[in-house]
Amino acid sequence: MSLFNEVLNAKKQLEDVVAATPLTQNLNLSDEFKSMILLKREDLQIVRSYKIRGAYNKISSLNEKESANGIVCASAGNHAQGVAYSCNLLKINGKIYMPKTTPKQKVKQVQLFGKKFVEIVLTGDTFDDAYASATADAIKNHKTFIHPFDDEKVIAGQGTVGLEILENSKEPIDYVFVPIGGGGLASGLSEVFRHLSPNTKIIGVEPKGAPSMKTSIEENKNTPLKTIDKFVDGAAVKQVGDKTFEICRYNLEDIILVPEGKVCTTILRLYNEEAMVVEPAGALTIAALDFYKDKIKGKNVVCIVSGSNNDIERTAEIKERSLLYEGLMHYFMIQFPQRPGALKEFVNNILGPDDDITYFQFAKKNSREKGSVVVGLELKNKKDIMPIKLKMTQNGFEFQYLNDNQDLFTQLIG
Repeated sequence: MSLFNEVLNAKKQLEDVVAATPLTQNLNLSDEFKSMILLKREDLQIVRSYKIRGAYNKISSLNEKESANGIVCASAGNHAQGVAYSCNLLKINGKIYMPKTTPKQKVKQVQLFGKKFVEIVLTGDTFDDAYASATADAIKNHKTFIHPFDDEKVIAGQGTVGLEILENSKEPIDYVFVPIGGGGLASGLSEVFRHLSPNTKIIGVEPKGAPSMKTSIEENKNTPLKTIDKFVDGAAVKQVGDKTFEICRYNLEDIILVPEGKVCTTILRLYNEEAMVVEPAGALTIAALDFYKDKIKGKNVVCIVSGSNNDIERTAEIKERSLLYEGLMHYFMIQFPQRPGALKEFVNNILGPDDDITYFQFAKKNSREKGSVVVGLELKNKKDIMPIKLKMTQNGFEFQYLNDNQDLFTQLIG
């Protein structure tokens, strides 16, 4: 059976389980980009992400023996919640392996959705550790492993997002921006559009720190990345699926890489302007619009808002990453004279009335004339940084600019 037919079957399978999420115009974005920007709100699913579609479609396809043996999966986030909810609905026992580093809030949510049908095992420090334990359990105990993306049933379930978009769109769609992690959603959705709306351009979006699909397509083979930035955790994988790679390299028009700081700016904007709470992966497609603003002008554009499982404890980091990206947060290591009044002199002679010291780390050492001070400055206007650097030089403050020295920045600031 073709993948497209699998998607059609998945839609029937999911009818009474998955919410047909809204496809709504966003007035602010439409005005900004001079186009019709529609948001597909998968963040409004009961498990707050599209992952329920693929998980339920796969688990509900198991035969009687497979169902009796139970299932296994590995996940630190949305896939685990989708699997847990599916196990509860289908009354199938599942074991979910999660890294020990998974936030308690996420572990609690998985247990909430799965109830008595789910056992959570915390193991290792990374997803790879959890994945290894889960697959070993599946093999040893003859259980079905529910892959987060590289499975035809999972891909087909995610593809139902594409069917809903086409059913609810009143006009032909010119562009669809879809986030890519392992590639399950992009694969299923792009296959639907290839059959039903071939003129629509499907644009994949990956975080800049985890360009696994773009790298693989450029290398013409599924290529694992050695290191990734895990901040956009719902879309940061070292290697995409073999199945998803083959589909995406054929179906996707382009892949955009979005800096993590830009994602953070978008998260804050959506919260402040739209009262939308989205996770980093959920903000990816909207963050990508800036990089396509000339091409989408006057077009009908859909952005997939993939999830809203954001951890409130990450708010401070999100704000700082946004400020760094926007050029409004700057860190310096400054040689301060170790005498009374030096800090007052710095504030009065260097900083403007709207500049704020948000970080200051200093340990006085009486045996030295000068001491290293790490200072963080938050500005109202990014253009103010050049006058600050000039005034430090003119007033005899020796400094190193840490924003441009990533290794030293990480060591001193974290």
